[in-house]
Amino acid sequence: MKINRRKFILTALLATPFAIIADAKWLEPQWVKIHRLRLSQGQPTHRFVHFSDLHHKGDRAHSESVVAMINSLSPDFVCFTGDIMEEGKFLPEALEVLAGVKAPMYGVPGNHDYWSRVPFDGIIKCYAATGGAWLLNEERTIAGREINLIGVAQLGPKHPVPPAKPGMKNILLFHYPAWAKEFDGQKFDLMLAGHSHGCQVRIPFYGPVVTPYAVDEYDLGLFQTKSGPLYVTSGIGWFPVPIRFNCRPEIVLVEI
Repeated sequence: MKINRRKFILTALLATPFAIIADAKWLEPQWVKIHRLRLSQGQPTHRFVHFSDLHHKGDRAHSESVVAMINSLSPDFVCFTGDIMEEGKFLPEALEVLAGVKAPMYGVPGNHDYWSRVPFDGIIKCYAATGGAWLLNEERTIAGREINLIGVAQLGPKHPVPPAKPGMKNILLFHYPAWAKEFDGQKFDLMLAGHSHGCQVRIPFYGPVVTPYAVDEYDLGLFQTKSGPLYVTSGIGWFPVPIRFNCRPEIVLVEI
């Protein structure tokens, strides 16, 4: 049966909204990509993974696939910038999955990690078992003393940010992208954040439909700030609804 041009166009127009809904609800939320971020002008000396906002909610197979992707990249170390689980009841399983990371893993808490009111003891043990650390306004000298890794969990006079160290590459981890404006002129070689989920729904040629709080203009990607370059990842999970459009979840492979 032949379909004339007018009927074809009409059918395509009617089908498009359903295709977009199917993509946003059933395809993109699980379709994790690997984003490569190279910041070295010459031959990079370190390669590591940044991921964020796992929001584990009992979806073990998906979280295990994320860990498998991380391990397939054979990173020197791994950085996580908050929101391990959706609710406290999911933490034990989330930590079982994260224990499978085969590189030193360093991380900071996000708002869901605090909202869940879970004790951090198990998280601290999990990260330490990988050779890394759960950083609560702390720093670690790693990579043969070439990298100073700083984790910011809270801001304020009672929670000072460890300063950058001269002669080293200083990498700063924190959850809320807007915090990049709060470091009092300190300079870092790289800052990494999450929280925004890339805003989950991004309209082509327009941008995000809704931007979460504590994100400001730093919604997704690489930004140049007064304190140095900031990369905000689209993260892994979703909140509050399982929808992503034009904003796939990602694991970031960083080369410096």
